[in-house]
Amino acid sequence: QVQLVESGGGLVQAGGSLRLSCAASGRTFSTDLMGWFRHAPGKEREFVAAITSNIFAYADSVKGRFTIFRDNAKNTVYLQMNSLKPEDTAVYYCAASRSRSGNYYLTTAYDYWGQGTQVTVSS
Repeated sequence: QVQLVESGGGLVQAGGSLRLSCAASGRTFSTDLMGWFRHAPGKEREFVAAITSNIFAYADSVKGRFTIFRDNAKNTVYLQMNSLKPEDTAVYYCAASRSRSGNYYLTTAYDYWGQGTQVTVSS
């Protein structure tokens, strides 16, 4: 089993930046795909970004502003969030899949989820 713990959320002004971290433990060798999703009030959980050993993918709404990267030595995945907008306000979740998936943008592709970290962007 894999355990995921997010951190780095907080309150930031529009135009500011935050860096989210996702620390993985357990059977991390069994995961080939990791991603970030967010869940805003009144909306469904939506895809933000995903990463494999050779693929980087982003939702259109965050392209050019967010960057996903990983430090394999630390078993940690990061989401660098720049030029934040009020519409980015949500609980952000880290997720991991047991295998590489072509539908990385779907919540159903993932097997493990973190507890979430709140990101609030003020106008």
